[in-house]
Amino acid sequence: MGNAGTLKFVALGANLSTTDDTLEKTLSQAIERVARSGFAIRAVSRFFQTPCFPLDAGPDYVNAVIAIRSSHSAKDTLIQLHNIEAVFGRERLQRWGQRTLDLDLIGMDDIVLPNLTIFNKWYGLNPEMQAKAAPTELVLPHPRIQDRAFVLVPLADVAPDWVHPVINKSVRQMLLELPMSEITQVTPI
Repeated sequence: MGNAGTLKFVALGANLSTTDDTLEKTLSQAIERVARSGFAIRAVSRFFQTPCFPLDAGPDYVNAVIAIRSSHSAKDTLIQLHNIEAVFGRERLQRWGQRTLDLDLIGMDDIVLPNLTIFNKWYGLNPEMQAKAAPTELVLPHPRIQDRAFVLVPLADVAPDWVHPVINKSVRQMLLELPMSEITQVTPI
């Protein structure tokens, strides 16, 4: 695969195990499956323990971010990621529910999908509606990247200088805008 294709960022998370394996092992195995699915792994963040989001909705998470490169389209990438989630027993029963594995395509070079108007709709959604509504199509970059320490801290490990194509801020800049109390809850394992 080499350097061909677009650079993509995938956030990984898990807070439930279907086996006796640790959540760290689940994420490691998922990364191996991503590599076997035709994606060139360019960088892997450290693993972090993070509080469940929303708070008190279940056990703590283990989170990470990987940078991958491939010629797969965003849609094909998402299909591959969902197939890998299914191998690990992922069921989509409730929004922001507990999960055995979550693989979120959160960014792709400087691409905005499906278009700027739809991105802005989801980006500007108030917190109450965020908990209830989910897009029916892939929105990139993920409209909540800038709000979530559990994404930005590991993303800073693999791409601190990546610039959000809409808000024109680097990962470092977005991270600096979060409350320190949220950042310190994202602890390396």
